[in-house]
Amino acid sequence: MLHNVYFWLKADTSPSDRLYFEAELQRLLLIDEIEWGMTGRPAPTAERPQTDHSFDYSLHLRFKSRELHDHYQSEAHAAHQRFITECRPFFDQVKIYDSESL
Repeated sequence: MLHNVYFWLKADTSPSDRLYFEAELQRLLLIDEIEWGMTGRPAPTAERPQTDHSFDYSLHLRFKSRELHDHYQSEAHAAHQRFITECRPFFDQVKIYDSESL
């Protein structure tokens, strides 16, 4: 199960808050349920109608199973809930794209 999250930070986010946000994203990668993960920023690729460079950060997580993903999303998952509580003040918008293998 793949969990892809895109964040648009508030325009007035300070450089120190951005660093804190980046560190908190990295912290999510240490969660046991995650098989693989990475964080990123928009790549400097060519502008095309299909390419969206408007986000500030991305988070890509592969979970070992859908059940583990669902646990991560639950209110019982302390690490994920901590991230939401700590970092929600920094972003205006978040988009999530979950997918599973064919």
